[in-house]
Amino acid sequence: MIDIKFLRENPDVVKENMKKKFQENKLVLVDEILDLDIKNREAKLNGDNLRAKRKTLSNQIGSLMKAGKKEEAEDVKKQVNEINTRLQENEKLENEYAEEIKARMMKIPNIMHASVPIGKDDSENVEIQKFGDPVVPDYEIPFHGEILETLGGLDLDSARRVARKWILLFNGRCCKTSFSYFNLC
Repeated sequence: MIDIKFLRENPDVVKENMKKKFQENKLVLVDEILDLDIKNREAKLNGDNLRAKRKTLSNQIGSLMKAGKKEEAEDVKKQVNEINTRLQENEKLENEYAEEIKARMMKIPNIMHASVPIGKDDSENVEIQKFGDPVVPDYEIPFHGEILETLGGLDLDSARRVARKWILLFNGRCCKTSFSYFNLC
């Protein structure tokens, strides 16, 4: 995912990259993200201002209580409660903007390196380097399930009885190997 700061500073670069990837239909996402980002930053600034105001009012409550002005302190407490409700609404708005920005940002492709050739599909790829020749054996390569069956590590008959298809039941060493592999991951 592209950094929002990079998108903010270089929207044209991001749009050009999307054109190079033949994703013109996603160009509107950049403008939408920038608009949402402005709204999100305004909401955060508003939230920070409300928190600062709440803090100063809370300090006033303490000084008013010390001075014995309970009625004035109650009025200030009401103001603090109003600020708290506005803050909760503002935080919901911030979260909504953040989620919308993230959802749109996930759809924007990463920036391609300058050395990447531009092509419609993989048939236009350029081969830069090749490591050896592909090895094709003289015999037919067995399916992994057949290999496990010959080793006695797979019980397809029991698996079919249990779940009909798309399940493998391992036996013996193959079971231990499978569990150790998953535990490693």
